[in-house]
Amino acid sequence: MPASTPFPSQPFHGWRVVAAAFALAIFAWGIGFYGVGIFIATLAEHRAWPIGWLSAAVTFHFLVSAALVALLPDWHRRFGIAATTRAAAAASALGLLGWGWAPHPWLLAPAAALTGTGWALASGAAINAMLIPWFDRRRPAALAMAYNGASVGGIAMTPFWAWLIAGWGFGTATLVVAALLLAVVWPLAGLVLGRRPAEFGQHPDGEATARPAPAQAPAPARDRAALLRDPRFIGLSAAFAIGLFAQMGLVTHLVSLLAPTLGVQGAGLAVSLVTVFALLGRTVTGWLLPAGEKRRLAAAATFATQVAGSLALMLAGGEAWLLLLGCALFGIGVGNLLSLPPLIVQAEFPPAEVGRVVALMQAINQALYALAPLAFGLMRDAASTTAAISLALILQAAAGILVLRRPSEGGSAAPPLPPSPGSGGTLDRGVQGPR
Repeated sequence: MPASTPFPSQPFHGWRVVAAAFALAIFAWGIGFYGVGIFIATLAEHRAWPIGWLSAAVTFHFLVSAALVALLPDWHRRFGIAATTRAAAAASALGLLGWGWAPHPWLLAPAAALTGTGWALASGAAINAMLIPWFDRRRPAALAMAYNGASVGGIAMTPFWAWLIAGWGFGTATLVVAALLLAVVWPLAGLVLGRRPAEFGQHPDGEATARPAPAQAPAPARDRAALLRDPRFIGLSAAFAIGLFAQMGLVTHLVSLLAPTLGVQGAGLAVSLVTVFALLGRTVTGWLLPAGEKRRLAAAATFATQVAGSLALMLAGGEAWLLLLGCALFGIGVGNLLSLPPLIVQAEFPPAEVGRVVALMQAINQALYALAPLAFGLMRDAASTTAAISLALILQAAAGILVLRRPSEGGSAAPPLPPSPGSGGTLDRGVQGPR
């Protein structure tokens, strides 16, 4: 009778990292992405501060983040993930107090610099870096689950902000959220997020033994200047920067686009529908994502889905069902445009470069999409709402075409990921998930 396989001495810690990253994402997006829109509306209504100045502060928030996030891999190497994540929590908490208690509009600039710093150190590139040591073949599923915290941040934190502000005022609301942020993220950073597999005697994906080392020593990681000259990086970064510009422009104007037909409350529910479908789209894609170059096909399909959503919004007229269909289709892409870039990078760049490439892509994306709300607003004023939606549709189509172009020169790609046993070579082992 064959000997039974012994149970592992302890559960695989990688799934705890996923859960902790999920919690971090709720706060990161609930403050740094969805929260800043609430700050504009609240300060404009309660303190009568100029919308232009408030919008400029939010743009500054994103530009600060874009300037800093490219340096994130360096800070992770120098200070560690735990210390960097705690710095993100501290910066966001102080920035929140600045937004909530600033007596003059000009004081929003330092507040935005602090929340922008927190967003840079705790958003997409940071979460990807936290999961890299723990997951390789299962990284699509792990990233999808962790990034779903971003969607929950929109679903849960937005009404939570509204409830706090209505009951206790904006200043107290920022104090409560800042305290919750520190209470949750500070211990998670040290106890969970900053740990490494070697500390537990574990290996990536929870495998029983380490994978054999490659026969050839890996090439040294290139610096940022070299990556910026790589045609593969340029094309991939441009595709997602264009797509995210279109996405950000539509998201920030979506309520005002929907309200004439659905009413303000109905428009709010429709925006929630976008977030729900973002969560569903990211989860399904994460579990079924194919390996290697087929990940670019998944990205192209995502852009095509958003084109269909934008087309439905443009042709809806007064038809509520077409508006809701457009929101659902657009929402599928909202989730995938966050999780797909690091997974394509994982398949096409050497492991030593993945963190740097993802951070640099995020910096470029944020620098561009920070300008999208203003650009779409100006187009609506100068031309029409239909023209603004048409711009989004054209940009989404261009991004879908661009992401399919994969230059063969200019950089060394990582070897294709091996298929899992029994998959027929069609699916990444990342679809297996936790057991």
